[in-house]
Amino acid sequence: MGRHCELTVLACQSIRDQYRYISLNSSAARLPDFRQPAPPEQSLSASAGRTTALELRKEPVNTEVQPQNKPGPHVLVADDDLPLATFLRRQLESESFHVNLVQDGELASEALARDKYHLLILDLNMPKMDGVAVLNYVRPKLPNLPILVLTARTQVEDRVLSLESGADDCLLKPFSISEFMARVRALLRRNSYLPGSPTQVGDLTLDSREYRVERAGKRINLSGKEFALLEYLMRNARQTVTRAMIMENVWNMPFDNSTNLVDVYVKYVRDKVDTPEFSTPMIRTVRGVGYVLSEN
Repeated sequence: MGRHCELTVLACQSIRDQYRYISLNSSAARLPDFRQPAPPEQSLSASAGRTTALELRKEPVNTEVQPQNKPGPHVLVADDDLPLATFLRRQLESESFHVNLVQDGELASEALARDKYHLLILDLNMPKMDGVAVLNYVRPKLPNLPILVLTARTQVEDRVLSLESGADDCLLKPFSISEFMARVRALLRRNSYLPGSPTQVGDLTLDSREYRVERAGKRINLSGKEFALLEYLMRNARQTVTRAMIMENVWNMPFDNSTNLVDVYVKYVRDKVDTPEFSTPMIRTVRGVGYVLSEN
């Protein structure tokens, strides 16, 4: 009986030893144990990934409309003296003006025909077209555009000629930048259609930024083209504008005698602006020429 028990114990020890050998060396022992936590580096990686996702979700999303800066006046500087023109441009831009430079009269005339400007700074001595030729070309087309002439000509007659050709002011070179900026501001103050400033003629007010028209405090609703037409008439208030001028400036098309498009749209605007409830009509027909808008 004792011998049998001893053999049984030895057999059990042998089996345990074999099992330990198999457990330590078999491929089964190298299978992943899904009950155990992941290795530290995997846990850090997963945690980092979750943190990044959470941080991204926590970033605030701005759904508010940001206020836009008011646009500054759009100025054209026409001068073939590039160092001076560049200096003036930098000075104007430092005060929130939007500035374009050209170096001859032909480019100045093309720029004014293509884009809308609130001020022209014009040198008299330029190639291709001098300043007086530019004035004679531009002033009939843009009667309300403020024009500041810069000149090195010392003769009084030259400055008189510039003013009689349509310039609003003249500044003799060389000049101080403080005087230059003071004259620029003075011209823009007199310009009723400066960006952000409503245009007013009598009791009629047009705000191009708010796209709003009122007469005697009453709101007037206009279509897009009607608004553009009224704006053009108001910018040229108390001056007769031809049908050709209206077509070129409102529709950007050459005038065609075979169409009555201008007359039709003027009637549309009249029917809204000059109703019987208002004391006096503001848009009058100049027979054989065009139209004029005025307060009397």
